[in-house]
Amino acid sequence: MSETSARLLRLLSLLQAQRDWTGTELAARLGVTTRTIRNDIGRLRGLGYPVDARPGVAGGYRLGTGGALPPLLLDDEEAVAVAVGLRTAANGSITGIEETSVRALAKLQQVLPARLRHQVSAFQSYALPMPSPGPRVDPDVLTVIASACRDHERLRFDYRAHAGAASRRSVEPYRLVNDRRRWYLVAWDLDRDAWRTFRVDRIEPRTPAGPRFTPRELPPDPEIAARVARGSGEATWRYRARVIVHAPASYVRGRLPIPVEVESLGEDRCAFEPGSDDPQMLALHLGLLDADFTVVDAPELVDALHALTERYQRAIDAGRPTSARSAHSSRHSA
Repeated sequence: MSETSARLLRLLSLLQAQRDWTGTELAARLGVTTRTIRNDIGRLRGLGYPVDARPGVAGGYRLGTGGALPPLLLDDEEAVAVAVGLRTAANGSITGIEETSVRALAKLQQVLPARLRHQVSAFQSYALPMPSPGPRVDPDVLTVIASACRDHERLRFDYRAHAGAASRRSVEPYRLVNDRRRWYLVAWDLDRDAWRTFRVDRIEPRTPAGPRFTPRELPPDPEIAARVARGSGEATWRYRARVIVHAPASYVRGRLPIPVEVESLGEDRCAFEPGSDDPQMLALHLGLLDADFTVVDAPELVDALHALTERYQRAIDAGRPTSARSAHSSRHSA
C-alpha cells in the first residue's frame, strides 16, 4: 500500500511538471505498465484530482483545474497566501528567487480553483506596492510565458521595440531570464529564423497560444545568460559616448552596475562606451565612478556635465557663509 501511495505522489508530480503525458511516457518514468497507470489515474480521480484523458494516437493525460492542491494539500487561505507571495517575489522584491517564483507560480495557477484565483486577483488589484527601479512586469504575463515554455507551445505576441516600433511576433519560447529586475524571454523567432531575446515588459501576449512544437537543441545555460547580458548591455540607447577613465579597467568594471566591455589602455587608463536615453542620467552615473574621466565626441553629454557642474556649484555657493561666498565671488570676478 505504501508503494502505491508513493507512486501516486510521483505521478502527481509528473502531471504538474508537464502539461500533457501519454500513458507510455508515464509508465516509462514510473517503471510500471500502462495498465497500472490507468489504474493509478482512476485512484487519483477517486481522491478528487481532476485528471483529463484524451483518446487516440495524440491522446494522453493532463491534470485539470479545480481540485485540491497536490501534493501539499493546502487549504484555501494557505493557497492564497502562497500565490500572493510568489507574485510579489516574481516582481523582484527578493533578489535571487524571481525565476524560481515564476516556475512555482505557473504550477500553482494550473490547479488553483477559480474562487481562489479571484481572491488573489483582488489582492493584487487593491494592494499598493512601493515603487522600485526598473520596469514592472505583469505576473500573469510571466506565467503565460512560463507555461508556454514548459508545454512547448508557440507564443504569439505584440512587441514594442526600444525605439517604440510595434510588431507582431511568433516564437518558440524556451527560457525566462531575470537580470537586475528586468525579465527577458529567450526564444526562436520563426519569422527571422534565429534566436532572439525579448524584454518581457514590452510583450503583450495574444491568445490562444499556438500549436505545440518539437524543442530545438537549446544553447547551454551559461551561453543563454551571456546572450541576455550582451543584449541588455548593447541596447540601442538614444545617446552613446566613448569615455576614457583615468583608472584601471578592473576598478571601472567593479564600479559599473551592469556588465559592460571595458578596454584597458594601460595600468591607469581604460575606455568604455556607456549609453542612455537621457544624457543627464548618463552624466550622473559617470560621477559615481569616483574617478577622473574624459568624454570623446559626445556634445550632448558634455552639455549635461556642464549643466550639472553649474548646479552643483550653485549648491556649494549657497551653503557657504556669507563672507566666504563674497570672497569666492570676488576671486571669480577678478
